Amino acid sequence: MPLVLITTDHLRRGGEADALLAEAGHTTRHLTRAADLVAALDGVEGAVVGNEPITADVLGRATSLRAVVRSGVGYDSVDVEAATRLGISVSNLPGVNANAVAEYTLGLLLASSRRLVSTALGVAQGRWPRGSGRELRGATLGLVGYGASARGVVPLALAFGMTVLCTTKIPDENPFVRFVDLGTLLRESDYVSLHTTLTPRTRHLVDAEAFALMKPTAVLVNTARGPLVDEAALVAAVTTGRIAGAELDVVDVEPLPVGSPLRGGDGITVYSHMAGQTAESRRATAVGAARELVAALNGAPRSSVNAHLIT
Repeated sequence: MPLVLITTDHLRRGGEADALLAEAGHTTRHLTRAADLVAALDGVEGAVVGNEPITADVLGRATSLRAVVRSGVGYDSVDVEAATRLGISVSNLPGVNANAVAEYTLGLLLASSRRLVSTALGVAQGRWPRGSGRELRGATLGLVGYGASARGVVPLALAFGMTVLCTTKIPDENPFVRFVDLGTLLRESDYVSLHTTLTPRTRHLVDAEAFALMKPTAVLVNTARGPLVDEAALVAAVTTGRIAGAELDVVDVEPLPVGSPLRGGDGITVYSHMAGQTAESRRATAVGAARELVAALNGAPRSSVNAHLIT
């Protein structure tokens, strides 16, 4: 029976992904945290992977590998160019956690605008904070990127009475969204929320120049990828009052290092990369990843990002 590897931690041994793969005639191997990735890929034909770096070296040493499925939307952790050279299909799961991320984004907006985290911490420390917050109604939300999660944010933001701006190369005909360039979005938004992919072009997309364009009262929200933000520039912008703060579900190095300047400072709240993690999205991931891997191994992937380039 063909062997497949699962590294995504929430796809448990004996779970729905395993059952679907077994039904298709595959034997599953699960990677433990202490295991070596290259060793785990030995003899493996297909893999469902989390955020582990699937580098050219790893791919080159996985001589049986034919298909990789990223159990999420972003696939920047996989060297797609190297995979293509080696004839390995790489797939992602577009939109699998879009609703979860959209709801979480609104949660971060509320957490920031109503100071929920700092208030709860104050009560836990024996104080009784009563500072005023801000309402979302009437505020402007700028969405950087217009993929499935950003499109999911739009109706939620509209329901709160927000104005929505978006920067994207592919605008649609949504009459409730104003499509603008990045500079306009940064200047006009009260909240800037990142929903774009990480590429060499977008790395440190939000840097000191970007912060200089934002309102002093603006808040940055990132549920996409940590390296989209120049973290040193962010710390400087918040510390000096250039912007009001940031709500970060993702950071450059995860878990957040103990000595990180993002830790413990006023105005910056860091969460633990949980935007897409709901019971519903995890089940959709298990089913979607297993089905996509079976399809890819059968030579008919449905969401491969490179199959058209493999000769």
